[in-house]
Order: sequence, then C-alpha cells, then structure tokens
Amino acid sequence: MPRDEIQVSGRVTIFDVAEASGVSYGTVSRVINNEPHVRETTRKRVMDAIDRLGFVINRQAQSLARGQTHVIGVLVPDLGTGYIGEIIRGIDDELDHAGFDLMLFTTHRRAAKESNYVASLVQGVVEGLVLVLPRNPADYLGVLSSRNFPHVLVDHQGVDTTSPAIGTTNWQGAFLATEHLINLGHNHIAFITGTMDLGCAQDRLDGYKAALSMHHIPQIPELIFEGDFFQNSGVAAANALLDLAVPPSAIFASNDVMAMGAMDVIRHRGLRIPDDISIVGFDDIPQSAMVFPPLTTVRQPLEQMGRVATQVLLAMLKNPETKNSRQELPTQLVVRSSTCNYKDRAG
Repeated sequence: MPRDEIQVSGRVTIFDVAEASGVSYGTVSRVINNEPHVRETTRKRVMDAIDRLGFVINRQAQSLARGQTHVIGVLVPDLGTGYIGEIIRGIDDELDHAGFDLMLFTTHRRAAKESNYVASLVQGVVEGLVLVLPRNPADYLGVLSSRNFPHVLVDHQGVDTTSPAIGTTNWQGAFLATEHLINLGHNHIAFITGTMDLGCAQDRLDGYKAALSMHHIPQIPELIFEGDFFQNSGVAAANALLDLAVPPSAIFASNDVMAMGAMDVIRHRGLRIPDDISIVGFDDIPQSAMVFPPLTTVRQPLEQMGRVATQVLLAMLKNPETKNSRQELPTQLVVRSSTCNYKDRAG
C-alpha cells in the first residue's frame, strides 16, 4: 500500500501501526483495505493498534490510488434553462443516494470545448461521464470506447449506435402536439425548430411534418423558422411569422423557452393567447405551468432522464460487462390554456 494512501495523526505512520501490532506493514495495508485472507485475530490486533495510536486513514487518497474517485463528470451545454436543471436534479439525487459526487462542466455549446473536457476527464479525474445534449460526440466517442470508459449520452444526436444513451420519443411528441392543433381546427401552423445539428431537433421537425402529411395539410416553407432553443430565437421567429402576409393561427416551438419568447411578442403586439393565436411548446419545464396563460406543451420526463442515465452509468461501474443500454422514455402531451379551437377565436 503506497504511503500516500495514509494520513498520519501526529507522527503516527503505517509502520508504527505495524510495529505496535506485531505484523508487517503489508498486513496493515490489507486490513485497512478490508481485504480477505487476514485472520480475525490479526485483524483485531491491527484495528486495536490503529485506535490506540490514533492513526487516520485517508480514504480519498486511498480511492485515488485504486483509480476510484467516486466522482462522476456531467457535461451540459449551459445552465440557462429549466430543461438542464431538471436533468441535473435527477442525476444529482441518484449520485447522492449511491455515495458519489458530481463534477459539473458547462461547454457553452462549443464542440471543441466539449472534446477538450472529455480528453481531460478520462485521465482519471472522474470514474464516468454523463453527457447531456452532446454537440459533436463523434469527435470523442471513439476515445471513450477504446478506453472502455463508462459514459452515457442524454438526449443524444443519434449519430452513434453503440454508446449507452437515454432519449425520449421526440418524433411522437411532436406529432401529437401538431395533431392536437389540427384537431382544434388549425391548418396554418408554424413551427420553430431547435438547433438542427441535434437529433432531437430534427426528430421534432419530422414529427411536425408527418402530422401535417397525415392530415393532408400542405407544408409551407415560410412557416418553418430555424431557431436555436434560446428565448431570443423564439422572439425573432414570432416577429417574422406574424409579419407574414398570412400569419399562422398557431405556433409550435421546439422547446418551452422559445415558446415563451414567442408569447412575449404576441402580447407585445396586442394579440391574445389563445384567442388570436395558439401556442405549443416542448419539454414541460417547471415555468411552463406558471406563465400566463399556462403553456400547452409536450412533457419530457426530464428528471427521470437524469436518474435513468445515472443508474445505467452506475451499473456499468459495478459491472464493466454490463450491456450498453439505449432507452427511449415516453413523452406526453400536456394540454393547458395556450391553445383553443380555431373557430372559437376572437373575431
């Protein structure tokens, strides 16, 4: 056992414990590490000497020496939305229950920064990684796989089919949200996309298009505005859409944050929600039930996504032979007061 695994109290060292208990320092090491093949009488003699001399075991250094830090790295694109906060909450609760610590890194949506973090963390700083909304995992997934480094992707791009991954039924959720508006009588429905290099954004756009096609409603390119999941792009999209010669009667945004940006614009223009225009979001972050009117949205089980991803990662740490888990959790349409029947609109 390396001497840096031991923190002495005063001048007491592992060698003092060995001398006081009449055994070798190797035997003391085995007792401290709770290894088998040590007689109970010997174990008791060593533990009595440890107590008598006031010897203190440095568990942190001990873990490092074994390559076990009990720390999990979590990479997120930013901390600006309830979406990220809910996922982190699920991760943190599961890690706390398992006796692990969380080390959080924000990539600020820069693929190069994400790759640099991963390259650094696999050197032994953490025991595993949870990557939330990874921007360009293809750059480093090969490194993680070649090292057999435990990792799980959350809300991934879909570019990799071998890494453990937790996602949701984005396509189905977007389809149901669009169909909800169609069933209310809307046939001039705008869509605000998310960042299109993310698989979840593409899936939501495809779900929207599929619902229009299923109900024989033509796709109008000018009704699709490319956003980036931030509120400002919801503002820009709503301004552009409302300036059209024939504005939409409903707007479906790829996340709640953009939907709220669109709601601000609609109110600023003196229009009413949903009387003049219906709004739908995606994610069901906590704020979506608190805005006025409360936002109709597609619920992703965000906290559960964090929990399941962490459970998968911890299972891999416990048993490296665990098969890679790829799960899609269900989404759910949550109807609130921001949508109404087209024929019931004011005027």
